[in-house]
Amino acid sequence: MRHRMSWLALRDRKTGLAPRKSTLLRLAGLAFIACSLAAPVPDAMAAREDKPAATKKTRTKASAQRKQVVKVRNKAGKNAAGAMKVAKVQRPGAQDNVAPFDRFPADPQGTASGKAVAGSPAVASRTVVVFDETSGRPLYSRNDDHSQPIASITKLMTAMVVLDARLPMDERLTITWDDVDHLRGSSSRVPVGAELTREELLRLALMSSENRAAAALGRNYPGGTSAFIRAMNAKAATLGMSQSRFEDSTGLHGGNRASAMDLVRMVQAAHEYGPIREFSTTGSHSADLGRKHVEFRNTNALVRSPDWDIGLSKTGYIREAGRCLVMHARIAARPVVIVLLDGDGKYTRIGDAARIKKWLEARSRSDLLASNT
Repeated sequence: MRHRMSWLALRDRKTGLAPRKSTLLRLAGLAFIACSLAAPVPDAMAAREDKPAATKKTRTKASAQRKQVVKVRNKAGKNAAGAMKVAKVQRPGAQDNVAPFDRFPADPQGTASGKAVAGSPAVASRTVVVFDETSGRPLYSRNDDHSQPIASITKLMTAMVVLDARLPMDERLTITWDDVDHLRGSSSRVPVGAELTREELLRLALMSSENRAAAALGRNYPGGTSAFIRAMNAKAATLGMSQSRFEDSTGLHGGNRASAMDLVRMVQAAHEYGPIREFSTTGSHSADLGRKHVEFRNTNALVRSPDWDIGLSKTGYIREAGRCLVMHARIAARPVVIVLLDGDGKYTRIGDAARIKKWLEARSRSDLLASNT
């Protein structure tokens, strides 16, 4: 019995080992098969490793092509922008921002009014007159025969009406809320409640185009603002300004209108008044506004230039009128009246004035050479 038990135990142990051995063999076989199947793996891995490299190379090439396209487009855009810029500069009345004189080609065809000659100044303001006082005729004009808004050029008429009334210039006038611009909401450095003499108000109105000063001058006229406006229109009629109309003393009202030739007449008349010549060409002035002194500067920077001999000056701007400038000046020993209306850019009128000055000087030299030959 003991031997039988031992034999059975031995059989069971062998039987128990057999599955383990069989399992190990199967695992070994599977491992061998796996190794056999794994033989081509290095090539596949190499292929996978080459694929990103190939893709990177392809993407780099595509990126370079895209950059080239963008570069071409940018270059084309710049060329187009440059062409647009040239076209804009050459368009009459385009914004110039104080461009050099030679950027603007001469206008051999003359102007819209047909009064200009070959070699005319290529100005950007839409309405222009260069009037020679010696000969009594325009040397150059463009759109000078129609009435249009004149903005603060109005203040020249305001000054003449005030001076014609012979009111006491040392009388102190108070700025009130009636003098504040409720039409356009423009700002002012003259506060409500400030007391200034009539002379000081006239100086600020002409020099720095202070609207509250001009409004106070009209309001303190005998009969008030309405009487002042009637006097302005009567004065315009006296001067032969047949295409002019005035609605207020500041120029903020878009109904203040005149033709360029009417403004030539007004500038010539205003130039006869000593205070207007002095105040409109003062470069800067310090005004006592009660608690403090405030420095005011002329709205026309040309009056501070040693290259100019200006006897009268006035700027203007509202949206309907554009950038405006009128001057009485001596250029090349010749007294001229310059009228520039409806300019687009902030510096258009200054650039136009500089081009007109160079044109007149060149014309004077040409005439001098012609007379010597």
